[in-house]
Amino acid sequence: MRRTIGLFLIVWMAVAHAYGQTQKPESKANESKTAETKTLLLKAARLFDGKSNSVVTPGLVIVTGGKISAAGANATVPPGAEVIDLGDATLMPGFIDAHTHLTMMYTTDYKQAALDALQKTIPERTLDAIANAKVTLMAGFTTVRDVGSQDFIDVGLRNAIRNGKVPGPRMLVCVHAIGSTGGHCDGTGYRSGVFGNERGPEQGVANGPDQMRYAVRLAHKYGADVIKTCASGGVLSLTDDVDTPQLTQEEMNALIDEAHALKRKVAAHAHGAEAAKRAIRAGVDSIEHGTFLDDEAMDMMKQRGTYYVPTLMALQGLSEQMQAGMYIPPTIRAKAEQAMTSLHKTFQKALAKNIKIGLGTDAAVYPHGRNGEEFHQMVDLGMKPVDALKAGTSVDAELLGLADKIGSLEAGKSADIVAVPGNPLQDIRQTEHVLFVMKEGVVYKNDRSEAH
Repeated sequence: MRRTIGLFLIVWMAVAHAYGQTQKPESKANESKTAETKTLLLKAARLFDGKSNSVVTPGLVIVTGGKISAAGANATVPPGAEVIDLGDATLMPGFIDAHTHLTMMYTTDYKQAALDALQKTIPERTLDAIANAKVTLMAGFTTVRDVGSQDFIDVGLRNAIRNGKVPGPRMLVCVHAIGSTGGHCDGTGYRSGVFGNERGPEQGVANGPDQMRYAVRLAHKYGADVIKTCASGGVLSLTDDVDTPQLTQEEMNALIDEAHALKRKVAAHAHGAEAAKRAIRAGVDSIEHGTFLDDEAMDMMKQRGTYYVPTLMALQGLSEQMQAGMYIPPTIRAKAEQAMTSLHKTFQKALAKNIKIGLGTDAAVYPHGRNGEEFHQMVDLGMKPVDALKAGTSVDAELLGLADKIGSLEAGKSADIVAVPGNPLQDIRQTEHVLFVMKEGVVYKNDRSEAH
């Protein structure tokens, strides 16, 4: 009996020691976060607050307890504040990307990507996603809306980031996109029966209004912050035309009504005009891509306040692959070329009609971490630099329903702050050289050597 008790005590002590060892890194992380509750003064040559039409000089932001307590050229600095001087740089709100796929990997080999999807385990794909999240944060994007995933990897990643276990942007996730059988949200290109049964609402594939409601409820049940639907065909799917509508008006009505009843916004992948119009009539919150939007669709968006997220970087990524001679199936290549001839003109029309335009990139169609290039893509097509910066800060915050927490440098908001060298209103491509990243008062990057 005494020997049994002795063995139990030895085992218990070993487990307790091992548990303590595994907890040390997390404890240190918590200590780091506690240290950030002290008052900090972020100082730079200038500041863009996310809402104004110009920068102010100098740029001052006071941070206490993970929140902004004051911001602007005349902010009162409390005694004893620790100063982080970033020199000839511009302080801005943390960037927001309204269209990412952090749980998907960019690849330059189409066939290898298809094989990886079949061979990689869920844990391996999760580790890939963790790496994608970190590089996105280091690029200055402190919040993302992730609009397509599988196996609940997006939910797990969101939770791990939120709980401080891994570094990454704040995530709003959709669990999986919802669409119809054989559509862009369904897995196509494989022989019948290879995966067993056809995919159903549990995987985001639904047909008819009732199944649409069921799919939305399932996504909500398992952690969706936002609902994503495929209203039209897509560029990267094999068996559909890019501009064909894939949900009936009744299906779209049911999906969006159910999502809004559950207080979830809806983002609709919609290249084609008719697909977009069905979504707009049903009350969708944003149209993603919108490659072939016509005047009627745009006028409907303007009237209803529907946001447009053009994802210009998606075509940039595809263009780079095609120019490098990488293999892309002929069907997809033809659709990509069709989209490339239209999207830039569509963006310029939307700009002229003063439609609300948010920044989203379709990260994973190009290498993760290059999200900041979307700013110059928009400016190159005629958007004012200040409006591009707003698209990736305050406008996206409104689209995501988080304008009371993020998107601008104002007292009471989360201390999500980035800095770039020089003045991005004079050179928008400075957004691609982020030298300082803070999220919720925690400094994740500080490379002042790049501030000139």
